[in-house]
Amino acid sequence: MGVFVAQVRPRWSDMDAYGHVNHANTVTLLEEARVALVFTEAARQGLVDMSRGMVVVKLAVDYRIPLVFDGGSVDIEMSVRDLKASSFMLDYAVRTGGNGSSTVAVTAETLICAYDVEETRPRRLTDAERDFLASWHSGGARG
Repeated sequence: MGVFVAQVRPRWSDMDAYGHVNHANTVTLLEEARVALVFTEAARQGLVDMSRGMVVVKLAVDYRIPLVFDGGSVDIEMSVRDLKASSFMLDYAVRTGGNGSSTVAVTAETLICAYDVEETRPRRLTDAERDFLASWHSGGARG
């Protein structure tokens, strides 16, 4: 598979004083896309436990051009790299435009750790979770 694409619609209230989507709201858009992959798509494939214990350990966001509210959706492409025993890196490319001429406005990455909520500690990914995540493996570094 390689890349999962989530369509997310910025809201008018996401804009800052300059007419750009505010940094904190950009992070929320990334979260909405991440939920679509790690929780919704995983559950659709029978992996309901993923939604019970995944935590963000690290977040980095790089802005290439301003993300502007225009009433339309943005495509957020996600892929997995650095898949380890209990963690993985999720890479994002936020694309604006569409119609075959989309532009990458934002790139980001989150380090995510599988977490046991009851034991309040990291846990190992199950074989099924690793297989699911491996199906979205990018095979390389973020660019």
